[in-house]
Amino acid sequence: MFKKLFVNNDDKAEMSFFDHLEDLRWHLVRSAFALVAFSIFGFVYTQEILDNVIFGPTNATFPSYIALCKISHWVGMGDKLCITPVKVQFQNTKMVGQIMLQFKLAFIIGFVCAFPYIFWEFWRFVKPALREKELKGARGIIFWVSFQFFLGIGFAYFLMAPFTINFLASYTVTTKAINQFFIDDYFDLLTQIVLGMGLLFQLPILVFFLTKLGILTPEFLKAYRRHAIVVILVLAAIITPPDVIDQLIVFVPLYCLYEISIFISKKALRDRESKMVKKDVEEWS
Repeated sequence: MFKKLFVNNDDKAEMSFFDHLEDLRWHLVRSAFALVAFSIFGFVYTQEILDNVIFGPTNATFPSYIALCKISHWVGMGDKLCITPVKVQFQNTKMVGQIMLQFKLAFIIGFVCAFPYIFWEFWRFVKPALREKELKGARGIIFWVSFQFFLGIGFAYFLMAPFTINFLASYTVTTKAINQFFIDDYFDLLTQIVLGMGLLFQLPILVFFLTKLGILTPEFLKAYRRHAIVVILVLAAIITPPDVIDQLIVFVPLYCLYEISIFISKKALRDRESKMVKKDVEEWS
């Protein structure tokens, strides 16, 4: 089985099943070392990262608030886009709460920073199983996967997170209760938003490979474009205050991502069909 799979590397082709497991183990070990190394950095600089990065959206000096306010004045909208962050009070009710927070923060920082290397190790293991033509189609994949991941994280951290946090922190249904949040809840919410968007921004790359495999077509994406628009609008309405401009700030990039996926799917399908035609011609000649 493995001899058939690993057609791109003669040494790999001769490896037994247990040799492949051993090879996978070392890829995982090296990935774990990278994760631990960056996690140590996160553990040592926990306070600086918490105060300046994690709690950044709760500070009035957050770059997004300053930039949006300047843009608002520049286009003649006054203070329409200026955001004053809600004063959030955090509390810790567990004896080991802040210790566990430090470990969680260290792990997340380690994963985000080591992501390109971890994916590179994964790619090194999978690469020998691909044919020459497939490798040409996947050229630059490490760069693009990493780029899309960090682009999604940046989009979520600087745009989605501030709107979501301010909306949820200021949302009340009664004056009898005040909003005080567990520090873990805030950290978990921010992590889910940021990492979730980092993975969601892999959509164009995923669409590319699914189209190459014949599983997905641009026609399918076009047919469900209206459904995608509704989903994106609902998502934008949930994570932003009931303001059309704020919702558009979130909606437009996500919708562009979907349209880019359709374009990539078209290109991948054309390449796939041209290769199939070329193969048929070679077989008949």
